[in-house]
Formats: sequence, C-alpha cells, structure tokens
Amino acid sequence: MSKTLRRLALAALIASPLTAHAEGRIRIAEQFGIVYLLLDVAKDQGLIQKAGKAQGLPDVQVEFIELSGGAAVNEALLSGGIDIAGAGVGPLLTIWDRTQGKQNVRGVASLGNFPYYLVSTNPGVKTIADFGDKDRIATPATGVSVQSRILQLASAKQWGDAQFNRLDKLQVALPHPEATAALIKGGTEVNAHFGNPPFQEQVLAGNPQAHVVLKSYDVLGGPASATVLYATEKFRRDNPKTYRAFVDALAEAARLVKADPERAADIYQRTNKSKVERALLLKIIRNPEVEFKLTPQNTFALADFMHRVGAIKNKPASVRDYFFDDAHLAGGS
Repeated sequence: MSKTLRRLALAALIASPLTAHAEGRIRIAEQFGIVYLLLDVAKDQGLIQKAGKAQGLPDVQVEFIELSGGAAVNEALLSGGIDIAGAGVGPLLTIWDRTQGKQNVRGVASLGNFPYYLVSTNPGVKTIADFGDKDRIATPATGVSVQSRILQLASAKQWGDAQFNRLDKLQVALPHPEATAALIKGGTEVNAHFGNPPFQEQVLAGNPQAHVVLKSYDVLGGPASATVLYATEKFRRDNPKTYRAFVDALAEAARLVKADPERAADIYQRTNKSKVERALLLKIIRNPEVEFKLTPQNTFALADFMHRVGAIKNKPASVRDYFFDDAHLAGGS
C-alpha cells in the first residue's frame, strides 16, 4: 500500500461514524511482518468464523485493515474504525495510559515472542553510541512504536534517563517494507532500520554491509512479547461471543504454526503475497528465540521505563493493569 493510500485509508477510518454494532462483526488492524502470522493464519483458514460458530454465531463478519505505525493504529481504534488493534507494546501502553477512565483500552493477547534487531549499513556504527548526526534510523513510528521505545530504553541505559530520547532526532517514520528496500538498495539517507522478522533478516541477507547493532532481547533482559493485540473495554463487554471467538481462533492459529511450520510459511507467503524466500521464513518460524503464543512475556520492563521517564502518566503495578483479566493471559509478565 502506498503512502497516499495509507493516509486515505486512515482518514476514512477516522471519519467513520462511531456506530455500535451487534455481535458477529470484528475489524482487525494488522501491520507488516511475520510477527502477525497468527492473524494471517486465522484469516487464511477462516478460524474466527469457525470459532464463532462454536459460540453460536453462524456468520462472523471479519475485516482485516492494513495500517503502518502504532500512532495510526491507535487513532483508528479511538475513532471507532477498528475493534482490535495490532501494534507494539509501546503503542499499547500509550493508549492504555491515555484512555484511563474513558475507553479503558487494554491488551487482548500477545502475538508471540520475537527478537527485533536494529540493523545498520554504516560500518562505523558498532553500538548505539556510534550513531552520528548523519545517520538515519527507520522505525514504524518515531517515539511511539515499540522499536522506538526499546531504542529509548537502550539510550537510557547508555546515557541515563535524562537522555532517553537522545536518538529520536535521528529517526524517520517508514513502514518496514520501505525501510527494508532502502537499506538493501542503499544510496538513501536511511542507513539503519529497527525492524522485525522477516524484514531484518532480509536486510542482513541482502546487503553485505548490514550488521546488527542492537537486539531487543538484550535491552529487555530476555525473550519478550513486542507485538500485541488490544481493544476497548466496551468492545470486549458488548461482544463477548465475538471476543471469545477471536481469542479461540488465535489459540488455534498458534497450535497450527507450532505443529506445521511449513504450512505456516506457505500461509504467510500466500496471504501477504510475499516474495520472501520460503527457506528464510522457515528459519524464522523455527528459530528457538521465536515463540508463537498468546500470553505476554517480559513487557513490564518497558512499561516501568515509560512511566519513569514520563512517557505515560499512570504507573502500572503489573501486566494485569494494561491487559484484560482473561484466562489465556494468566501468568503474563
């Protein structure tokens, strides 16, 4: 989707009337990358409709909407243009904080644990301390996306909390596919990208100058759920059967991916019309650092940091504050 079409799509969503709808309809915003594989599987296999029938809903209407960046996704959710938001933990925490006592947005599920890499093609950049004024780092949404928040946390560890946003000025907002193409081709101002699978692996394979500068797991202290799904309290309350069907469909998608990685890779290529090599997709899906599951893991470090530096006003006591109290989220962190 071009930048112009994305803007028009977002404008249409925001302009849409805030009309309530009955059980049996769900609109889901997704972004780019294999981190959204559970949604791809649910879409391709009709799992939400299948789970809906088990809940007594004969024909669930499911719409997937492609957006880029947590800011755009959050705007769409608050406007009533979507029911389920798919974005990083950073955007979830931002909108959870913003909607306290109002829409009361909270997390629905994790999409799994994935290591995110900050990749640079500048041979002089070995650590984040080496970035200079001429470097440009692509992130999905400057200062808001989970990649940007993780980079801020890394900066706080490097230079202290007072300089947590030191590298924000070097960031440019670009969707992952465009940032990937820029780094592989070279010759643009963008010479670094904080991405996600499979884009980071494509860059590393496609440009001999590309190398990893930072890994999200190192910053967060271990495997972590960076990409999540979230919704308003009203949607969960008013549509319990549709909500349950959606969660059940995600759980079935996770089981399929774990049981049959090859089939999952085929689904990703088909639903995304992806030209990523199948062998590379399989390598990512089978990576022992990758885990497809609904329970969030190790998200609180980012939540605590964002409150500490004033990025969110409300201080969460635990993950239970910004995720719904659902059985599939028990034991989350």
